[in-house]
Amino acid sequence: MPHKDPCQKQACAIQQCLQANKYVESVCQDVIREMRRCCEAQTGNSVCCSGFKDSKSTENKCNT
Repeated sequence: MPHKDPCQKQACAIQQCLQANKYVESVCQDVIREMRRCCEAQTGNSVCCSGFKDSKSTENKCNT
């Protein structure tokens, strides 16, 4: 059985929020914050986090 990415739900929520709000990031800060929390908790376990960068520039937190 394939391994499901632990942060996929949050990544999809960001895409849905951005699409629904004409890509205005400021409207989606709550879902972006949830993605950051997931990436911090799943360091190295989430492919979704590999391209996700936060304002703190934590490049080594989500490397795969």
